[in-house]
Amino acid sequence: MSAGSTPVPAVEITGLSYSYGPAPAIRGMDLRVEANEMFALVGPDGAGKTTTIRLLCGILKPRAGELRIFGRDLRRNLPGAREQVGYLSQRFSLYGDLTVDENIEFFARIHGVRNFQDRREELLSFTRLLPFRGRLAERLSGGMKQKLALACTLVHRPRLILLDEPTTGVDPVSRREFWIILSHLLREGITIVMSTPYLDEAERATRVGLINRGRLMAAESPARLKAQMKGAVLEIVCSDTRRASSLLRDSGALGEVQLFGDRLNAVAADAAQGETSARRILTEAGIDIASLRVIPSSLENAFISLVRNESEEPHAS
Repeated sequence: MSAGSTPVPAVEITGLSYSYGPAPAIRGMDLRVEANEMFALVGPDGAGKTTTIRLLCGILKPRAGELRIFGRDLRRNLPGAREQVGYLSQRFSLYGDLTVDENIEFFARIHGVRNFQDRREELLSFTRLLPFRGRLAERLSGGMKQKLALACTLVHRPRLILLDEPTTGVDPVSRREFWIILSHLLREGITIVMSTPYLDEAERATRVGLINRGRLMAAESPARLKAQMKGAVLEIVCSDTRRASSLLRDSGALGEVQLFGDRLNAVAADAAQGETSARRILTEAGIDIASLRVIPSSLENAFISLVRNESEEPHAS
């Protein structure tokens, strides 16, 4: 790349649309992901996360719009673009009746990787699967299966990896180990685009894309998304959170109320006025308040707020 030239993005999406029959799944998406960035796509079930990943893989063909991988158009140069990409799907898609070694060899040969033995040793060591190389894939734990799938994804040295909810159903320890591996990949210069239902995972990404009903609502760093949250967030711990949630919603005194297990978050335009109103409403209803305090907004607060606002806006059919 010459001095002063603009870096080629890892992913460039312009006006992307896709439908399953009459039902739109992706609506006019524009997105740019820079090289060596970790981008997390977050949204409710059916929002379009998996569809977006599959479009980037070339598994699905867009109804409209353009997709480029490191400058290569997926429509015009699908094989060339695919050479740059590794894909890990939601479901374990390896061969249960093959060993760990055999699965990596199989995917190496599919990708035309010759003399793959050194690469396999490197990946087995990297994913800590060396002691299990002779074990059948069907006998691995969920976390180990995902690490094997990632090893197979990396065998041809892709510049971009696409991960579709890679840690869903994986135990917390394996999730942490998986993220350690991803951080190493970032240091090696690999770009990561992933979908995840876990907002604590999304916090670790360079940027987060919030998607709802096929629309990309925002694509910013976690800090900027949280800063977009208008108003103050009040955390309330009380004797009856469900009843308290209904009362505060019905009162209209607070912008929105979000229930989180044994506590609730209420958004107020003004922190002091919101706290006064909340205390009055709950005390008059005979609900004991154990704690009421202002807390920093979380990515979850911002996400729920954006989705709720999006859901309340009318859309053309």
